[in-house]
Amino acid sequence: MARPPLIFDRALLQSRRLRAWQQHGKDADFLLSHVCQDMAERLSIVLREFPMVLELGGHTGQLAEMILGRKGTNQIFRQEHNCAFLHGAGQTNSAPILPLVADEEALPIAPQSMDLILSPLNLQWVNDLPGSLFQIRNSLKPDGLFLATLLGNESLKELRTSFLQAEAELTDGVSPRIAPFPELKDMGSLLQRAGFSLPVADQDIVTVRYGSMFSLMADLRKMGATNCLADRSRAPLRRDVLMRTAEIYQSDFADSDGKIRASFQIVSISGWAPHESQQKPLKPGSAQTHFSKILKDKSS
Repeated sequence: MARPPLIFDRALLQSRRLRAWQQHGKDADFLLSHVCQDMAERLSIVLREFPMVLELGGHTGQLAEMILGRKGTNQIFRQEHNCAFLHGAGQTNSAPILPLVADEEALPIAPQSMDLILSPLNLQWVNDLPGSLFQIRNSLKPDGLFLATLLGNESLKELRTSFLQAEAELTDGVSPRIAPFPELKDMGSLLQRAGFSLPVADQDIVTVRYGSMFSLMADLRKMGATNCLADRSRAPLRRDVLMRTAEIYQSDFADSDGKIRASFQIVSISGWAPHESQQKPLKPGSAQTHFSKILKDKSS
């Protein structure tokens, strides 16, 4: 079997996210907080009980805490790469939160053991997204729900464009600096390939304004979301390239008040593990009314 391409240096990613967590805590990652609130609201309209829940790579545990009091929730597992993110797991409120140190690319979850799997802003960093989705689907009980958010490929498009233009002007070539996140148009088919029923994928564009590009980059460091591409340049970023990038950003992506825009594409996906009770599409030819009967007669 062919190995998936190595896109991310995941050891570097975990190191940077851990440092950001230790230095700034959960309050610094405003984007994750926004996404967790949105996911909790989406889940609130699902009139189902989910006794066994897994939060996959939530880092701060905010989403797990938000659903602690949900009716019918008996146990919540929090999976993280590093045990340092799991501080506080194991406390008992309405339901116990249990720590699970594991790699989301190789989940040690028994087949058909979870009723609900949640993943806030994490799966965009895996090297084998189709493989991870298959493992998640395999871990769900029949009629179990998967709900996740990922950064989409339109995220930070302003920063990506500015870096590319500056490096093209000042160097012999360009170095990848902004991750190639998943495309919204691909997510539905990826969910279907992984075996999910009733797959849904939609998006929300969150636009954040900053005084300068440097303020944006400071926020990205606080999130632990700086460049961790496996084929990134190891050479220090040249000052002239950095300053030219800031000039282009300010020139091309600033509002009338001088503040720049930074776009974050939040892709929300959901799918259910197949079950016989779920609605199924009609078979071709099973319609009771001929299509011509519902078309307006053009001759009238």
